[in-house]
Amino acid sequence: MVVSFMKSIWELKNGLILFFTPFFLLPLPLVIGTKEANCAYVIGLMAVYWCTEVLPLAVTALLPAVLFPLFNVMASKDVCMQYLKDTNMLFLGGLMVAVAVEHWNLHKRIALRVLLIVGVRPALLMLGFMGVTAFLSMWISNTATTAMMVPIVQAVLVQLNNTVREEDIQTITSLDCEDKQSDKEANGPVVVNGFSFSMELESADQQQEAEERLRMCKGMTLCVCYAASIGGTATLTGTGPNLVLTGQMSQLFPENADVINFASWFGFAFPNMIIMLIAAWIWLQTIFLGFNFRKTWGCGAVKTEKEIAAYNVIREEHRHLGPMSYGEISVLTLFILLVVLWFTREPGFMDGWATGFFNAQKEYVTDATVAVFVAVLLFVLPAKPPCLCSWGSQRSTAVLQSEPRSTLLTWQVAQMKMPWSILLLLGGGFALAKGSEDSGLSAWLGQQLSPLQSIPPWAIAIIVCLMVATFTECTSNVATATLFLPVLASMSQSIGVNPLYVMVPCTLSASFAFMLPVATPPNAIVFSYGYVKVSDMAKAGIVMNIIGILCITLAINSWGRAMFSLDSFPSWANYTGV
Repeated sequence: MVVSFMKSIWELKNGLILFFTPFFLLPLPLVIGTKEANCAYVIGLMAVYWCTEVLPLAVTALLPAVLFPLFNVMASKDVCMQYLKDTNMLFLGGLMVAVAVEHWNLHKRIALRVLLIVGVRPALLMLGFMGVTAFLSMWISNTATTAMMVPIVQAVLVQLNNTVREEDIQTITSLDCEDKQSDKEANGPVVVNGFSFSMELESADQQQEAEERLRMCKGMTLCVCYAASIGGTATLTGTGPNLVLTGQMSQLFPENADVINFASWFGFAFPNMIIMLIAAWIWLQTIFLGFNFRKTWGCGAVKTEKEIAAYNVIREEHRHLGPMSYGEISVLTLFILLVVLWFTREPGFMDGWATGFFNAQKEYVTDATVAVFVAVLLFVLPAKPPCLCSWGSQRSTAVLQSEPRSTLLTWQVAQMKMPWSILLLLGGGFALAKGSEDSGLSAWLGQQLSPLQSIPPWAIAIIVCLMVATFTECTSNVATATLFLPVLASMSQSIGVNPLYVMVPCTLSASFAFMLPVATPPNAIVFSYGYVKVSDMAKAGIVMNIIGILCITLAINSWGRAMFSLDSFPSWANYTGV
């Protein structure tokens, strides 16, 4: 009776949280009644809904448009303006280019080509998978990258297993010549975590080999989801928290002189990504493959049957793609153009093309301008080469009339593959930041944290990383960054620390959710293949979180200190007379 009652309560938990949370938080606006308390009520309600996901994340992000006007925090027209800011347009344009890359299968061609170059030794193969996944997740979504890479990993693992199974069968056949009848009775078919073996010899060598293959499967699949999360941190459009940072900087510090743009963020985050990727590779290789320097980098060694089989699988997958089409070449050209324009718009050490060639002010042309421009070209340029040489022929005219003109990207494809919910999620975060600023809640929270000024900034950064990395394991990384960044910005103003000293570590830590399958979509995709248990992901992930915090601390206190002038309190943040 009690068990059935508890089960029914558990099934109704979403409805109970959805209904009772607003009433539980009502003392804030009813008893205190200030604008700060009203804003805190809205933020608390959204934080609970985001953490429990009783509503879709994008729907929860729409609550400020309803609650801020009702509680006299902000006017409705001011709230609604936050949902489509410059940062949202940057994300929209970057996503459209990523959708085009995915639509034309260009990401798969790049991945397979790199894997053919890297090599097929297990350790090098893992490094190749991680490098390709990290590079692709810099430009397209982490989820799409993982969904594309894991089947390739699975095909390689299956081929490796089939090769090993053939070797086992040959060994067993030779043993049958000596004692065929006894082997028939002693051995039978066994399935080890989805891998089927013809026979299992009662020997320590056979058991050890099965365990090694299982560990390799775990390592090869885990490396993909971890590399996707790490790679997304290197560019502004790689993951949501990076865009939340640049949007919050523009929102909270409008005079910051574009200190966080595509070029400056890449210059800071890319070396950190490389260091963390190498450290993650060494850690995963150590616990799953066994780190052996000579075996990994030995030159001139003869390839084993397993390595040849893995290479053949990758080569066959690449051969199926065929030669590059006109559309792939066009999308690749536009992708390169986008990256070049982003880097040269305002490189920092010299005038960029926006201020030099067009004589525009810095705030006129932004990274969003470039992203939308290239995204528009995708809907303009044709998917097939134009028939310029045979316009006058009747056959050419008939072909042009019979075949409808297709562009590199159509609106139907963009509408189907675009994650529109992220735009609303970003907009809701900007609305929360603006409401916290206008109501005075951010300033009040910053004053409460002023005793932290006695702690060194590097120690504050470590505390922030630990807190955010723990929080992001159970909620969306975009929601985590949205909730923490405004508070940390106000705190930095109160204690006289450069806001980037704490906001940048918070942004990076929000993407480092390695411990649980539900923490990120890449983790969930890898977990669904059945090789990895929750305990495996937790054991590897807790060390990955520590690696991430150490790498962030190193980056922010070395080249980050010089790039962003973190030793001084900037004038654009000095609103409180610090």
